[in-house]
Amino acid sequence: MAPPESDSVEPVTPAGRLFLLPEMNTIIHCAIGVKNKLDIDSTRSAIKNSLMLKHPRFCSLLVRDKNGREHWKKTDIDVDQHFIIVNKKTCTDDVDKVVNEYIADLSVSTPLDMNKPLWEVHVMLEQKCVIMRIHHALGDGISLMSMFLASCRTASDPEAIPTLVTGRRPDYGKEGKQKDWRGVILRVLKMVWFGIAFSLEFVLRFLWVSDKKTVISGGDGVELWPRKLATAKFMIEDMKTVKEAVPNATINDVLFGVISSGLSRYLDHRSPKALKEGQQITGMAMVNLREQLSMQDLSEMLKNNSGSQSRWGNRFGFILLPVFYRKSDVNPLQHVGRAKTMIDRKKKSSEGHFTYHIGHLAMALLGPKAAHILNYRVLCNTTFTFSNVVGPQEVVTMSGNPVTFIRVNTSSIPHALTMHMVSYAGRADMQIMVAKDIIPDPEFLAKCFEDALVEMKEAAAATV
Repeated sequence: MAPPESDSVEPVTPAGRLFLLPEMNTIIHCAIGVKNKLDIDSTRSAIKNSLMLKHPRFCSLLVRDKNGREHWKKTDIDVDQHFIIVNKKTCTDDVDKVVNEYIADLSVSTPLDMNKPLWEVHVMLEQKCVIMRIHHALGDGISLMSMFLASCRTASDPEAIPTLVTGRRPDYGKEGKQKDWRGVILRVLKMVWFGIAFSLEFVLRFLWVSDKKTVISGGDGVELWPRKLATAKFMIEDMKTVKEAVPNATINDVLFGVISSGLSRYLDHRSPKALKEGQQITGMAMVNLREQLSMQDLSEMLKNNSGSQSRWGNRFGFILLPVFYRKSDVNPLQHVGRAKTMIDRKKKSSEGHFTYHIGHLAMALLGPKAAHILNYRVLCNTTFTFSNVVGPQEVVTMSGNPVTFIRVNTSSIPHALTMHMVSYAGRADMQIMVAKDIIPDPEFLAKCFEDALVEMKEAAAATV
């Protein structure tokens, strides 16, 4: 289909074109649990009146011009075509298990219909859960979280829109408070050194460097394998307790320490004595590149100003996230200390910006298929994917119904292990998606992560 006159179409962004490739076709699944029974009519009405349907990308078809370039073409929306009722009656009261099984099946077997705008809403009545399926070409986690929250209200004030209180993104080139010229030069040299080192490592990952194979490794073709999904649950207060026990640590340091410890625990269980002490297991972590990490101004995003740092869409880079296998008898706080050292070095580099611009350069010069090959090779040469989206600190309501959890994951990639965390109202839930023929017990892996934080909290309490 060729797009009509230019004022009715919008070209798809480079990142969007990459996500739309048949080889990627990445879909975001956002599961939203609510406290009270879902009413079909009120839920449908809420969707019809939501800000989502005021955004042009959610009201547009994907079309291609005579040269094969993708565009968004405005169309009329029939909500009923996007609204799917799921009457999944089960003999178990384990809502998490039922919802996770449903999402795992969607992740590998059910693409979105390209003959309508690329989103769906699945309403699981028995489980009191709404699952939003949104193509990654429409936006990233920060954009979509902002849009969702703009349609919610706080439980304490039915008229107030929730906010994300996260502060500004760290300025990686201006750390520390030294003001003398020697301190400035030292910081610049560190930024240049770490920037070159980490960027070179990314290039080598594309060329030939890869992790040693373990029982959790994926690889070429694994994105097509059946999936299982489990949820690891954490309390933010527990993370804060651990943070206070490690000098100058952050919540992210604690989180990456939990991942390091949890993976070591799991590998000890699955393949004792198979790994050498200190063996590197590398992940790809997605980092937001917008200047403002608090809730986006939707009026600004609707302008779709390509020069705006907070524009709607996909604006994130990748950093390589190395964790190291350690025996389970080490001090659990050492995992946090090592994570802090690694993350501090990452903050001094521009690795996330480098990967973002390299991807755009590959798209501009070589096209989306070449950019996909670059991305795919790095995925095949690493072991896991991780992302972390900050949600609201207070309880929110959706159409007056209190939200009990917000969880996110994406459709399959070559990694056998992907982890996506969302914090909400004092809790943090991490969705652990695995290729079930490689990692058959994601519930046990989730417990490894949960136990790792418990041990760190006990070790932190012992230091007081």
